Amino acid sequence: MIRVVTLSFKKENIVDFMALFEERKTLIRNFPGCTLLELWQDKDHPHIFYTYSHWQHPDDLENYRLSTLFQDTWTQVKHWFSDAPKAFSSYTMIQLP
Repeated sequence: MIRVVTLSFKKENIVDFMALFEERKTLIRNFPGCTLLELWQDKDHPHIFYTYSHWQHPDDLENYRLSTLFQDTWTQVKHWFSDAPKAFSSYTMIQLP
């Protein structure tokens, strides 16, 4: 399963977010069921970021979302948002190399 989350930050908190992501990225990537983690930054709107992750099963993502790691991270970043986050989950239907 693929999870994409759009995160819009106040400009003054981008450095804070990047520092926290740098600190937590390996913990998130090594969470049971996570097989890929990427952080993207919007080309035209540098205050907008996207997390892109792959999960073996929807339950793995749910377990992550219920974890202390997620709860602690979310508690910190939610104060830095300039807009409500948007998340969606999907499955790859067709992939070309």
